[in-house]
Amino acid sequence: MLYSDLKCKDVINVKDCKKLGRVCDIEFDPCSGCICKIFVPGSSRLLCFLNCEPQIAIPFKNICQIGPDIVLVDI
Repeated sequence: MLYSDLKCKDVINVKDCKKLGRVCDIEFDPCSGCICKIFVPGSSRLLCFLNCEPQIAIPFKNICQIGPDIVLVDI
């Protein structure tokens, strides 16, 4: 899967079925090349636009499933 494919997917929390946003960044382990974390913009859209709101970091172990349209996470 390409990053361009992953960033178009909505991230949904399975605990409360809330849409967290879309993947905006990924952290890789430089040695193994595996994904360590995915990042989703913070809750306020205006503050995200101004780069003031921190991103939500979701560890790879909390990703339940990556489907054709969404990424299910347990946070």
